[in-house]
Amino acid sequence: MSSAGSNASPVAGPSKKRKLNEVDASPEPTQKTAKIHPFFAKRQPTSSEPTPESTFKWLKPLGPTGSCLHGANLDPKASPKVAFLDLDGTVIQSDFASKTPKGQKPTWAWWRSFVPDRLKELYDSGYAIVLITNQAIKPAALTTWKEKIPLIGQALSQVPFRILAATQKDQYRKPMPGMWYEIERIFKEEGVEIDKSNSFFVGDAAGRQYPKSKGDFSSTDRKWALNVGLPFFTPEEYFLKLPRHENISMPGFHVSSLPNLPHITPTSSPIIPSPKKQETVLFVGYPCLGKSTFFRRYFEPEGYVHINQDTLKTREKCVKALRENLEAGKSCVIDNTNRNVATRKPYIDLCKAHNVPIRCFLFTGSAELAWHNNLYRAFNMPPSAAAKEPTRALLPYLAFTSFREGYEEPQMSEGYSEIKKVNWVFEGTEEERQRWSMWLQIDGK
Repeated sequence: MSSAGSNASPVAGPSKKRKLNEVDASPEPTQKTAKIHPFFAKRQPTSSEPTPESTFKWLKPLGPTGSCLHGANLDPKASPKVAFLDLDGTVIQSDFASKTPKGQKPTWAWWRSFVPDRLKELYDSGYAIVLITNQAIKPAALTTWKEKIPLIGQALSQVPFRILAATQKDQYRKPMPGMWYEIERIFKEEGVEIDKSNSFFVGDAAGRQYPKSKGDFSSTDRKWALNVGLPFFTPEEYFLKLPRHENISMPGFHVSSLPNLPHITPTSSPIIPSPKKQETVLFVGYPCLGKSTFFRRYFEPEGYVHINQDTLKTREKCVKALRENLEAGKSCVIDNTNRNVATRKPYIDLCKAHNVPIRCFLFTGSAELAWHNNLYRAFNMPPSAAAKEPTRALLPYLAFTSFREGYEEPQMSEGYSEIKKVNWVFEGTEEERQRWSMWLQIDGK
């Protein structure tokens, strides 16, 4: 990791959004942390709009649905050097367990009393300050939270900063990299490209484990830094300069766990029969395992008819389309998930009745891989690649769990002339591979 100003050192330590008495003592001079900033003696604004004396303002939310809140304190300027920081458990203390009584102002306390001074030092040394936070909380709690940020801004009256907050489980929620793409875009509009080697991210969701106490609640901050390519520090590493904590856990699916398999097996027979003859090909597998792409690459150029329930809406219409095309002497591909014997039987029976052979192509990837691909194609494809594909909304997780619960592996005894397995092999540009290879999670540890 590269140095990030005089405060950055590549060392680690404990935290969870942990209680302060569970964290190693600070090497700074001891000073009792005020539970409520003295600034709160003044009357505070109760709406999301700043009062005339406020240094902070909420800007237009980001994203197609406005799910990423965007605010600015003072007049922050873009800089190649950026200090990205999580908010709760990093800049201020976590207070998820506490609720602000109705009609009262929200309260907060610095993670450590010296945090404002450190942020001022970073700003003075040329860093842009950007707070990156997940806030997928209930509407009433979010309203209160939005009232708190201007108060933090006024307490940092000499520190310009931006804040981005993901309020839904979508492309902006860490470790998904949506907030990074927005900051990249905002800075480029000011003519500035972020220098990752001289920037960094500080967050407490680092996946640290401890033998006799509870570890970090998640590893999403560490994963976010890995996704966007930034040096990562925990608050203890960056602010307290504690030694690196080596016992790290990052649960969840990552593409590095995939085995290296041939794309198609067996290889003894061709994908397209030679010489060509009328046939039906039936696909089986989770959504998002490349079935439609496979059709377009291999079968569409050969004139096969594409039969797909997403387009035709019902299985009955798919069966009808197969009957009509078989009678017309055409070859067809049934591009559905076809998870069990009962679902597949009508197509097999039709082929038998018309004396047309039917082959099965089994797409073998796991539910975890399919969900990962779902997140990639809905949220993380490069714009240049997404422009070439039909717009795809995120499929619900139920689409994957229902397939898994009802799955029956195809058998030759069902009536196929051949079963081929199609193993997942990523095919795309280096930029596409880089984005596909990220930690893609919207509701995980």
